[in-house]
Amino acid sequence: MPEHWLNPPDLAAARAAQVALAARVVAEDAHGPVRLLGGVDVSNTRFDPENRVYAGIVVLRFPELEVVATASAVRRASLPYIPGFLGFREVPALLAAWEQLAVKPDLVMVDGHGLAHPRGLGIAAHLGVVLDIPSIGVAKSRLVGQPEAPLGEAPGAEVPLAWKGRVLGTVLRTRQRANPLYISVGHRVSLAGAVAWVKRAATGYRLPEPTRQAHLAANAARRAATMAMPPLTG
Repeated sequence: MPEHWLNPPDLAAARAAQVALAARVVAEDAHGPVRLLGGVDVSNTRFDPENRVYAGIVVLRFPELEVVATASAVRRASLPYIPGFLGFREVPALLAAWEQLAVKPDLVMVDGHGLAHPRGLGIAAHLGVVLDIPSIGVAKSRLVGQPEAPLGEAPGAEVPLAWKGRVLGTVLRTRQRANPLYISVGHRVSLAGAVAWVKRAATGYRLPEPTRQAHLAANAARRAATMAMPPLTG
């Protein structure tokens, strides 16, 4: 793996890496049976002078959606907080957490975008291609694009998310009176498949259970690391 795919020396190299990685995204269902679902999230502070990133990954048994494994890691980001380049801040910490998992998931849901990104490489696509695992972007806010139509209020309502004449994702309502989620392909999953998996993993919360549990795990890692202040390795 080229070093600049994870730690680019500057933004020009980061853009080039995103273009190269985006070309490797497989936007169709290319996975086997899914018995274990992964959830991925990070916690950080934009103005932390140490640029710490706290990563959390959980593995849930499907269809029970019971947590069977959890891992976390803390790393120092090589880039400052720049929208559109968050994968370079977050993926190295997630890779460190991934290595600690006792069991690996068959498919992961990532708190962030996949193809719904200016260069087609949000963190879900970035992580999916680097690990070559099926991944889905489950973002809480829009980065690019607009809904093609008004979104219904009922849970399960969905409309395409389009940008520059292309459908990049789906706007999905998962809970009554809650803001929608923005679902997009990460890697080795079709858009229809991604939306279907998010719906299967819904438990009445706004977030599907894998990313909801990953959010809790990342925040727990942040609290524990802040209290202990362990030395950072990179």
